[in-house]
Amino acid sequence: MNWNHNSEPARRTAPSRRGARRYVAVFVMMVMVPAFCGRRTAAQNPPTEYQLKAAFLFNFAKFIDWPRSSFANPQAPFSICILGADPFGPEINEMLRNQRVADRPIAVERVHDAARLRGCQIAFISASEKDRLPEILQSVRGANVLLVGETPGFAQAGGAIEFQMDDKRVRFSINPEAAERAGLHVSSKLLSLATIVHDASETGKG
Repeated sequence: MNWNHNSEPARRTAPSRRGARRYVAVFVMMVMVPAFCGRRTAAQNPPTEYQLKAAFLFNFAKFIDWPRSSFANPQAPFSICILGADPFGPEINEMLRNQRVADRPIAVERVHDAARLRGCQIAFISASEKDRLPEILQSVRGANVLLVGETPGFAQAGGAIEFQMDDKRVRFSINPEAAERAGLHVSSKLLSLATIVHDASETGKG
């Protein structure tokens, strides 16, 4: 979650800063503990920023509903795609190996053509693509794709989820309207952990 003053506050009772940090820590540990089981402990080798973000991507999938029609067939994997320069490296593949979402295996793909994102369930938009965001939004219009990014203003520009770093901790904002446009239902539990933002055009009204 990001508590900086540039984000529009959620129109609900927000948890305390300490409570919010605790909930986010629990949220991440839901996947980080099994993902690193049998390897170095977190105390010996703390997870990196992008290991944490990979864990968040996996957990997002557990709190969002995708229509069945968003999958090519009943055997199709749950696809997490990375568009542009890959900040995760091969470790995201290792972390998510043998993990499943809604009983589907996870496939991690690197793509460079925005049109290919229409076959993905989650699309991480690299910072290298920040100037192409309008084109990317147009490319996935009408598709059930959760767009996740980390460039400032990503969610207000039309992305669904935006990562922020706060004192080496990963926070995130959610734009519910963007998720709705993609035909995705976001759990209230996930919304309660996020800072809620809205489209820039809506924020500027009134």
